[in-house]
Amino acid sequence: MWFDLFLICTLGFVAAAVDAIAGGGGLISLPALLMVGVPPHLALGTNKFAASMASLNSSITFARSGKVNFSLVKWQIPFTLIGAFLGAWAVLSVSSAFLNKAVLVLILIVGIYTLLHKNLGMENQFKGLDFPKIVIGCLFAFALGFYDGFFGPGTGSFLIFSFIALYGFDFVVASANSKVLNFTSNIASLLLFAWHGKIDFFYGIPMALSMILGSYVGTKLAIRRGAQLVKPIFIIMSLLVAAKLIYQSI
Repeated sequence: MWFDLFLICTLGFVAAAVDAIAGGGGLISLPALLMVGVPPHLALGTNKFAASMASLNSSITFARSGKVNFSLVKWQIPFTLIGAFLGAWAVLSVSSAFLNKAVLVLILIVGIYTLLHKNLGMENQFKGLDFPKIVIGCLFAFALGFYDGFFGPGTGSFLIFSFIALYGFDFVVASANSKVLNFTSNIASLLLFAWHGKIDFFYGIPMALSMILGSYVGTKLAIRRGAQLVKPIFIIMSLLVAAKLIYQSI
């Protein structure tokens, strides 16, 4: 039992640090719970609980550093939340088989495109906001909130890429803003899991504490090292998500 706790806390710390930098931490934290014998339905809920605590901490740390554009995300947060609730509701009655294939193609495009365009996201080229940009951002927030509530893998990558493509943010600012929206969309799934009693707090609480620490370390590294650190980790995690989806579809 103590070794199991040590394992999930260690891997949770690493997962949260990676997730704070570029997303994709679930590729590490969820398998950690499954490895120690937590049933899949409980593992999903427990992972969502711990990851939500970590993403909240990352959001606060990024916000305190001045990396979050509140003039934009204040409009996007409610649309993300509505989309996530609708996605979590839709998953109960709609097959995700088609979405799995579609996301695989999209995440590969995002990863390869970012890899080939060396200057993408390396400098902050944000020019300011106007009404059309806010509307487009809210539509993306709604769509990605729905996707996260419905399916999930690659949400962080899509959010970071959309902030760079739409607004010209660098990777650090894009990661900061995406973390706020990612936490928002996590709330819907977390409430659903909690309502159905699918959280194992024996593992979830110590894992959450270790992930909060990992998220703090990862966020500080992202702020200090900048896009030079975030971009390569973003590419790696995007391609790992794609590899996971390929494995699941075989």
